[in-house]
Amino acid sequence: MDRRTFLKTAAAVAPLPLLAGKLYAVPASSTPRLLVVFLRGAYDAANIVIPASSDFYYASRPTIAIPKTAALPLDADWSLHPALKDTIAPLWQARQIAFVPFAGTDDLSRSHFETQDTIELGQPIGGTRDYHSGFMGRLAETLSGGHPIAFTAQLPLIFQGGSTVPNLALNYVGKSAINARTADLVQSMYQGETLAPSVSEGFRVQQDAYQAIAAEMVNSGRGAVSPKGFEASAQRIGILMRDKYNLGFVDVGGWDTHVNQGGAEGYLASRIAELGRGLAALKTALGPAWGQTIVVVVSEFGRTFRENGNRGTDHGHGSVYWVTGGAVNGGRIVGNQAAVTRAGLFQDRDYPVLNDYRAMIGGIVQKAYGLSPAQLAAVFANVPPADLRLV
Repeated sequence: MDRRTFLKTAAAVAPLPLLAGKLYAVPASSTPRLLVVFLRGAYDAANIVIPASSDFYYASRPTIAIPKTAALPLDADWSLHPALKDTIAPLWQARQIAFVPFAGTDDLSRSHFETQDTIELGQPIGGTRDYHSGFMGRLAETLSGGHPIAFTAQLPLIFQGGSTVPNLALNYVGKSAINARTADLVQSMYQGETLAPSVSEGFRVQQDAYQAIAAEMVNSGRGAVSPKGFEASAQRIGILMRDKYNLGFVDVGGWDTHVNQGGAEGYLASRIAELGRGLAALKTALGPAWGQTIVVVVSEFGRTFRENGNRGTDHGHGSVYWVTGGAVNGGRIVGNQAAVTRAGLFQDRDYPVLNDYRAMIGGIVQKAYGLSPAQLAAVFANVPPADLRLV
């Protein structure tokens, strides 16, 4: 079956697709659905799920911190980025999303590629890596009723190993954060004025800075769909997850914000708003199946707690993961936590990792699918599951 035929089939939710000789049946309405959303490039979690009670947060981010007056309170210590007011905040109020701060891996490389591989493989650090065995591939093999799909251009590492897994490219490419038309308009307003050279130089420097990091942004995303592309494709993902598949993976790029990250508005705010709208559209498309759905949003690592000299953030360590869905016990900040102070930083620069992602996801899938200890060990070896009461 070629891609065009498959897209028509998906859009119509028509007869069951036969891919690589394997029939993928429609899952029963009561079957739990798991979708992993990977934010490639390391999103700045501290500006999205904000440690609003921390004075150290505001001191560390003099130009990019989210003002308390703009942030959306979650509890006494944490707030949410205002760009998520109409999409994620209602899920919090409905107790259908939880946040896990200080989450991540024990990979200390701060390399996008190595840490992304670490997460997708789900294997212990330090041993020999088996690049033919991703943790969702192992989960699909463990489940008797597992029907997986990857919403990616190529089969991702996370689904390597075991049975053949279909993949569907979403094919959206993010655009430059620099709006050339707006820049030209502003420069024309200053034409003939004493400030004209400074304005032109400012835009030139901004463009040079963007070009300097554009290659890294593309590379760190590994061909992932842009947040805007995810927003546009979320309905398609939801229909397929509702009617045909119960294990899914999608990666979303564009999160490597070294320069001009922005605060309540700006580049990161626009990207997180697109992600939020995508998740809201996913919920709508799933319909009643949202009640049996778990969406886990992860990123390879967090970013430096202090902003850098370019009003951005650099590669860090601990992050904040999201767990949302109608099957989720949300409205909570969960997991092991630490005071957000300088003394609490890892290596005096990053959030520490206090919640191992394998233990977190292991606890979720064990409860959702009723896995035995032996079955769970086949997915995440040598990692006791963390019972965060998320499902």
